[in-house]
Amino acid sequence: MKKTFYFLVLCIGILSCSINKKPVFIKVDNLKLISVKKDTIRLKANAFFQNPNDVSGTIATDEIKIYVNGAAVAQVSSDEFKVPARNEFTVPLKVVIPTREIFKNNKNGILGGLLNSVLNKSIEIQFKGNLQYKVFGYASNYPVDITQNLKIKF
Repeated sequence: MKKTFYFLVLCIGILSCSINKKPVFIKVDNLKLISVKKDTIRLKANAFFQNPNDVSGTIATDEIKIYVNGAAVAQVSSDEFKVPARNEFTVPLKVVIPTREIFKNNKNGILGGLLNSVLNKSIEIQFKGNLQYKVFGYASNYPVDITQNLKIKF
């Protein structure tokens, strides 16, 4: 009788845990300019999620590319992020953009790209790619395609 009771409790415990639901992707926001140096521009953004599962997992951000003014210039770098169980969370996204890539891809060259950025005081930045969630062999992708204008202060 005791063995049957423990077996039932174990089965109910295992079956009541929801691991087949994927976390809800809310948005990518809080794009901020961290630093501007002569060779690099550093940006930071956050991806917001809510996890309805009773177990945690991981999210990888390796497949997100950054487009500046329509040209691919960098890729998001971030460690694999541990997802908390039954909680809202944010995944920090860090971007290092070589300045030569921004100006090289401008049809007017370096001087044209610099003048365009100074006159407009903004750069159009697009995050495009996939975030991948993994838990116990279950994997799910979140397509990300967000475009924001970043104001530049000189």
